[in-house]
Amino acid sequence: MTEGKRKRQAEEVEVENDVQPKRRNKQRVLMLSSRGITHRMRHLMSDLEALLPHVKRESKLDSKSHLHLLPELADLHNCNNTLYFEARRHEDLYLWAAKTPNGPSIKMHVLNVHTMDELKMTGNCLKGSRGILSFDKAFDETEWGRMTKELFTHIFGVPPLARRAKPFIDHVLSFSILDNKIWFRNFQILEKDPQQPNGPPKMSLVEIGPRFVLTPIRIFEGAFSGATVYSNPEFVTPAAVRSMLRQRKGDRYRDRKDAQEESARRKELRRREEDALSVPKIFA
Repeated sequence: MTEGKRKRQAEEVEVENDVQPKRRNKQRVLMLSSRGITHRMRHLMSDLEALLPHVKRESKLDSKSHLHLLPELADLHNCNNTLYFEARRHEDLYLWAAKTPNGPSIKMHVLNVHTMDELKMTGNCLKGSRGILSFDKAFDETEWGRMTKELFTHIFGVPPLARRAKPFIDHVLSFSILDNKIWFRNFQILEKDPQQPNGPPKMSLVEIGPRFVLTPIRIFEGAFSGATVYSNPEFVTPAAVRSMLRQRKGDRYRDRKDAQEESARRKELRRREEDALSVPKIFA
């Protein structure tokens, strides 16, 4: 073997050693719920599962007090993110979004849920396609907004090499902040006007669904536990709201009863004694 050939082979080996392996974005999401969810909550989970091909669905968690088991369950499924839907009183829905096993985790109250079947929007997208994440600039103005944006990027951002993902981008997942609440929308990307298929390209967005609103309650340092990083001082639990409404109804009932008693007392004071010459006494 000549000296030049040995030199070329040595250079090729050095080049191969210098090539760095391409880093893969391995994001897998475990999705599960507690017992007691309604049909609307279940349909919302199905819609999100259809939008996120890197989600692994798991059966219901038996006890709501055993949240410390969720990081272990995610590890068994080889997932590093978790979406846990917690139902209370068959009418209140809470969403936990967490990075497992080290955190952080966010607990949110889900409001104004509208599924794809309810909306019946004209938009449509390919099942398993990847979506563009659009965040409102208000996320960068607060500490909890930046943390939520980073966590949602890991959970809702479909990796390009996900097992069930298709190499197409045809919809936009929009996250906006208004009144300290996170508004979620899903839009289809249209490159041409459907009424003018042969016309010039014209980009537009058509809503697909689902849509819902998230109220941040608390951010924890760990996964479903740990120190509190952020607490929403404006949040009032739905049970407290219903209790206030019942109390107002009770106050109205008491006011009505008090008015009836006052009216009866005034009638008693205005009542005159029966005269001796009155007709009933004369003809008695």
